[in-house]
Amino acid sequence: MADSERKRVDMTSGPIARRVGRLAWPLVLGNLLQTVYNLADLFWVGRVGREPVAAVSLMFPLSWMFVSAAMGVTAATIALVSQHVGAGDDRRADHVVAQTILLTLALSATLAAVGWVARHELLSLMGADGAVFTEALAYIEIIFLALPLTFLFFAFRAALQGAGDTKTAMWLVFVSAGLNVVVDPFFILGWGPFPAMGTRGAGWATFLSRGVAAVVGVGVLLRGGFGVRLRVGDLVPDPGILRTLVAVGYPATLDGWTRSFAAVVMAAFVTPFGAAAIAAYGIGVRLMSVTWSVAGAVGQATATGVGQNLGANTPARAASVTRVAAAGTMTLLGAAAAVCLAFPRPVTRVFIDDPAVVAETEVFLRFVAPFWAFFGGTMVVQGAFRGAGRTKVAMGLSLLSRWVFRVPVAIVLAFATVTVPGTATTVAVGPGVGVRGVWTGFSVGAFLTFFVAVGWFRLGRWTEGVVDGDGPSGGSADDPQVDPDVEADRGD
Repeated sequence: MADSERKRVDMTSGPIARRVGRLAWPLVLGNLLQTVYNLADLFWVGRVGREPVAAVSLMFPLSWMFVSAAMGVTAATIALVSQHVGAGDDRRADHVVAQTILLTLALSATLAAVGWVARHELLSLMGADGAVFTEALAYIEIIFLALPLTFLFFAFRAALQGAGDTKTAMWLVFVSAGLNVVVDPFFILGWGPFPAMGTRGAGWATFLSRGVAAVVGVGVLLRGGFGVRLRVGDLVPDPGILRTLVAVGYPATLDGWTRSFAAVVMAAFVTPFGAAAIAAYGIGVRLMSVTWSVAGAVGQATATGVGQNLGANTPARAASVTRVAAAGTMTLLGAAAAVCLAFPRPVTRVFIDDPAVVAETEVFLRFVAPFWAFFGGTMVVQGAFRGAGRTKVAMGLSLLSRWVFRVPVAIVLAFATVTVPGTATTVAVGPGVGVRGVWTGFSVGAFLTFFVAVGWFRLGRWTEGVVDGDGPSGGSADDPQVDPDVEADRGD
C-alpha cells in the first residue's frame, strides 16, 4: 500500500461510524486549537490596556469578513478533490490542488491590496476613533499583509482533507497556534530583546505563525505522500477548473459573510437590555461555539465522506454517511445540553460569578440549549451538501436559519416597537417580551431549519456530484480536466 493511501481515510468502504470518527476527531481538535489561536492575541494585548483590547476585538469581525472568502476555496477544493479521490483518479485530484493554489494566491493578494488601500476608511466605517483607531490600524495593517499566508494554509488543509487526511493539518494547526501563543508576549509586551509593539506586535506574531504554517503546508504538498501532491507542472492556469472552483466556492464565501453579519445584528438586539444580558449572551455564545466546533468538524468529515462516495458512484453510502454523522452529532450535543441544563449556574460561574449574569445565562441556556442538537444536525447536513458541491443549498440553509427565522422572530418577540432606519418613525411589531425573545429566535431558527435541511436532503437531487462521473477508468491521468460546463447549482 502506498504511503499516501495509508494516511487517507477511505470513506467508500468499512464501518461508517468508525471512519467518520477517524476523520472528525483531528478536525475537532484543530477547531479547538484555532479557538486558542484566536484568543491568544486578545489575552496578551489585555496586559497592555483597554484600548488595545477594544482595537483587537473591533478588528476581529473585519478580518473575518476578508478571511471568509477563503471558505469558498476550501469548500470547492474539498468537494472536487474528494470526488476525484473517490473515483480513483489521484492525478486529477493533484491537478485541482495546483489550481487551488493559483486561485488562492490571486484572490488573497487582491483582497489584501483592497484592504490595505481602504484600511483608514474601513476603520472609520466601523466607528473606530482616537486611541482605538490608532491601535486598530497598527494591528489590521499586518493582518492584511498576512492574508495570503492565511489563505495558503486554508488551501493546504482543504486539499489534505478532501483526500481523507485530517491528521497532518491538525498537527500543523497545533504548531502554528503554539508558536503564536509563545511569540505573542515577546512581540506585544517586549520580552527579551524585542521592543514592545502592542497591537502591532500581535499582528506580527500572527504573520509569523501563519507564515510558518503556509511554508510547511506547501512543502508537504510538494513532497507528496499525504494523500495529494502539488506538481509544479500543474501550476498553469486551467480555465475550466478555475471556473468550477469559483462556481462551487462563491456561495460558501457569501455564506460566511452573511453569518458574520447576522451575529453582529443579534448582538445589537441584545444591547438594549443591559450589561447582564450582554454578558449572558457572550457566555452563551462561547458555550455554543464549543458545540459548533464539534458539529462543524463532523460536518467537514461528512463533506469528505460524501464527496468520496459520489466520486465512487455509491450515493446510497453517501446518504448513510450523512445519517450516521448527523445522529452521532445530535446525540453528543444533546448530552452536552443536558449537562448545561442540569447545572446551569456552576457552568456559568466558570466564566463569572456576578449573580445577575449567572441568572440571565441560566435563562439563555434553558431557552437555547435544548436546541443544540438541531444546530448540530443542520451543520452536518450542510457539510453533506458541500461535499456534493451543492454549496448554494448550504448557503440557502444558513440564510434561512438566520434571516428568515432567527432575526425576524427575535424582532417580533423581543420588541414592542422598532424605529424605521433613517427616520424617527416607530412601528409596532410584537409583544415586547424582552431579551427572552432574542433567545427564542435562536431556538426557533435551529428547530425549523433542521427539518427544512432534512427534507431538502431527502429529495436526493445532490447525488450527481460536480466532477466527471467516469470512475477510475474514466479519462487519462495526463488529462486531469473537470467539466467546465458543470454548474454549482445543477440539480438544486
